Amino acid sequence: MQRSEICIVAVILFASVIALVACNENDRDERRAGASNAVSSQQATAQKPAEKPNTEEEEEGEEGPAVPPAVAGEKPAPLQVSGKQFIYNFDSDPPGQLPSKFHTAKTGGGSPEKWSVQSDSSAPSQPNVVTQTSTDQTDYRFPLLISDEGSFQDVDLSVKFKAISGSVDRAGGLVFRLKDANNYYIVRANALENNYRMYHVVSGRRSQFAGANFKITSGEWHELRVEAVGNKIAYYYDGNKKIEATDSTFKDAGKVGLWTKADSVTYFDDLKVMAK
Repeated sequence: MQRSEICIVAVILFASVIALVACNENDRDERRAGASNAVSSQQATAQKPAEKPNTEEEEEGEEGPAVPPAVAGEKPAPLQVSGKQFIYNFDSDPPGQLPSKFHTAKTGGGSPEKWSVQSDSSAPSQPNVVTQTSTDQTDYRFPLLISDEGSFQDVDLSVKFKAISGSVDRAGGLVFRLKDANNYYIVRANALENNYRMYHVVSGRRSQFAGANFKITSGEWHELRVEAVGNKIAYYYDGNKKIEATDSTFKDAGKVGLWTKADSVTYFDDLKVMAK
């Protein structure tokens, strides 16, 4: 073999060795990159916050001050017999005043409640509604408008409501089997939280025992309804049954009324109550 040919072969062999080394290094780099990406993916997965659980069946714990503010006792009201019905559309009450046959109260703290009749062109029954206008933002503050005409044990109770405003809450509700402003059942709908909740309030502290999540629109009229027979309670929204629950906290007859929370401004109309 000529010397020149030997040199050419040597150059080719050298180049092949260099290429092989380079390939091995590239393979190692790719393996490192793959391992790094896998670790980064695992870290990202570990650091990603858990999704918020579905809270449709989630129940809140007991809420309220350990020593609630004292409230006035309720004057007795006659127990209503099955079939007796009352309808309140507030249309014969003068605007700016409390509706007749009602009084106000409050669970929790904050400034006094401010309930009054107002005219509203969108009212389901023209021309008036009743509303709570105070915008005190105290969170644990529940203004009540309580009917004085009767007490009811088994009851079918409904009202039309429209959530107007509120930044802490935008809610409206019905109370029943009320003993006083610190002891009653409440069903309420909240347009900020888009949920429907049932509570019993005992000695000024409330505990949720049933609930559902669905869209509650502001600025539109909706209907709340509750049907309580013994310890069986059914809850309706816009004519659709949403929840059935069992609770024995309050078994005896009590008064009925309307409820809001914190800075909620809510219109109410066509409050209907029938003893069962």
